[in-house]
Amino acid sequence: MTKLKQLAMLLAGFLMLSACDNHQKETLELSSPDKQNQLTVGIDNEGKVFYLVSRNQQTVLDTSYLGWTLKTANLQKGFEMVDASTDHKKEQWEAPWGERKQHLNEYNELTLNLQQGDRKVQLAFRAFDDGVAFRYEIPAVSLEDSLFLMEEHTQFNFKQDLSAWWIHANYDTYEQLYKHSPLSEVKDASTPITFESADGKLAASIHEAALTDFAEMMLYKEADNPLCLRSVLTPWPDKVKVRAKGTLKSPWRTLQLADNAAGLVMSDMILNLNEPSKITDTSWIQPMKYVGVWWGMHIGHQTWTMGPRHGATTKHALEYIDFAAANNIQAVLFEGWNTGWDKWGEKDAFDHITPYADFDLDKVAAYCKEKGIALIMHNETGGDIPSYEALMDKAFAKYRKLGAEGVKTGYAGGIMPRGHYHHGQFMVRHYRKVVELAAKYHLMLDVHEPIKDTGIRRTWPNMMTREGVRGMEWNGWSDGNPPSHHLIIPFTRGLGGPIDYTPGIFDLKYERYNDRVAWNTTAQVMGEARIHTTLSKQLALFVTLYSPLQMASDMIENYEGHPAFQFIRDVPADWDDTKLLDAKIGEHMVTARRKGTNWYVGGATADNAHTFEMDFSFLPEGKKYQATLYADSEETNLESNPGTYRIEKLTVDRQTKLSIPCTKSGGFAISILAE
Repeated sequence: MTKLKQLAMLLAGFLMLSACDNHQKETLELSSPDKQNQLTVGIDNEGKVFYLVSRNQQTVLDTSYLGWTLKTANLQKGFEMVDASTDHKKEQWEAPWGERKQHLNEYNELTLNLQQGDRKVQLAFRAFDDGVAFRYEIPAVSLEDSLFLMEEHTQFNFKQDLSAWWIHANYDTYEQLYKHSPLSEVKDASTPITFESADGKLAASIHEAALTDFAEMMLYKEADNPLCLRSVLTPWPDKVKVRAKGTLKSPWRTLQLADNAAGLVMSDMILNLNEPSKITDTSWIQPMKYVGVWWGMHIGHQTWTMGPRHGATTKHALEYIDFAAANNIQAVLFEGWNTGWDKWGEKDAFDHITPYADFDLDKVAAYCKEKGIALIMHNETGGDIPSYEALMDKAFAKYRKLGAEGVKTGYAGGIMPRGHYHHGQFMVRHYRKVVELAAKYHLMLDVHEPIKDTGIRRTWPNMMTREGVRGMEWNGWSDGNPPSHHLIIPFTRGLGGPIDYTPGIFDLKYERYNDRVAWNTTAQVMGEARIHTTLSKQLALFVTLYSPLQMASDMIENYEGHPAFQFIRDVPADWDDTKLLDAKIGEHMVTARRKGTNWYVGGATADNAHTFEMDFSFLPEGKKYQATLYADSEETNLESNPGTYRIEKLTVDRQTKLSIPCTKSGGFAISILAE
């Protein structure tokens, strides 16, 4: 009797044994609690480790191999099974904030211990109702005190040529426009990368979870198989991918699975694969809306540096604080408040403690406290990591003393020391240092130019939101983001976690400002730059794009006199529940979110007009609500008249149905308040 057969008998109830005679393989199989997802794992006759994934008896991933190259060993074949164990876990946990508060974490787990000579590898596989995941651990042997991973050989070998939404693999940025193509045309990609079958009955996404001390995983096409993607890790300057002491432990490699795109968005698997919160008292962590001195610099109306056009002055700061206090906005942010912006690119350029002479930080902080407004500090690093790490403890202590509640960090530019990349292990370690230090000083984080989100907000819930996407700023000084962009990122980048996209621009063509000055290399298109949405779609983004720190990003004078700004006043930044009511990737979507007894709905279109048949059956039985609809009007036109909208008051209940016509790159928003 083979060892695998012996193991299968021992693991009966969780696993089944199968034999693939044509490949001379024996396998163990693990199913999700609802039996829809099946994971098959085995070792072939060359000692190569492989796995397969199916959903509802249909193969999603065909035979996909796993392997690793260490500096001192090639771990791609010659493995034997030593032993295996299974586990089942079911827990309900509550998040301090999020798209919803309650989360179910239930899975079946298979752990395999493998051996190749004196080398051991432990593989853990988990099958959830919303996908499958696996990770590996490789301990050091004999006199080794460090392990050096040169490459990870994880394959994702798809059975069929699915439709894919993706951005190119890049060591430094995720700020790209998404492409839509057959999987067979994808040569390389960052994750999350999302797939859909031609019949619309399968949606899937590859990503990773709990990226804590490792290099980011990207995907490249296997040269001999157009449907097979393989892992590629971001390197250190010396080409080592991952350094580890004692044991090399990978993040979880994930494949989310659902019957449709909406199911992917509603998945909790990425969060569930992270450890519980390390912060016991989370009462100081509060989602909030914010305004700030920011957009004026991106459209060239103001500057980050001192001078007659400086944005972050004491005068402007006090105006923004007053506006926030009067409009149910909880926080303010001021970019360009500190010295160093005029030395961008130089070593040790930024001082995160000393303000410019025209920004009285003590006065601004005191006024925030007087008005009950939270202060979010801004720290641009220019990628100079040694300089920032030398200052940040002192800076965070100062911010806490001032009463600040958050920090927005930025890493624009190449990483110092040179040779490092934004997405390598060096920077993953840095980002972790920042979030842990911020927790020490009770500061929430908003990270720009980040490492991608892999669900660590469960472990460190002060990690509120991050950019990691081509956001609003690109509309200020380039040809901007196309209408479909906002209808793709919830199903791709958004599967990782919250997005600080910074919606809420009302002056869509920048018609108010004729003094704009170009400041970057894309200046040649600056005069044609604009927002490629209607105003109603800008409102919808407050619901369809999730962030617990949600910016109303326009300059405050552009909100004056706009009845539509009432929706931004009303909409919360934290939610008790979320429902995706309608979704077609890249085309249209409708999202409903609940806070207490009130609901808020956002709907958006892309390249074509669309009439939404709004069904309110998600509301509880027997209750009536007062609803306010903000939507495109008959006169709204993306090219010539994007700023017009209509407001309608109506009474709704769960039987209500409403047709809402929206134009190209248009939308609607509804506040639904309990009577």
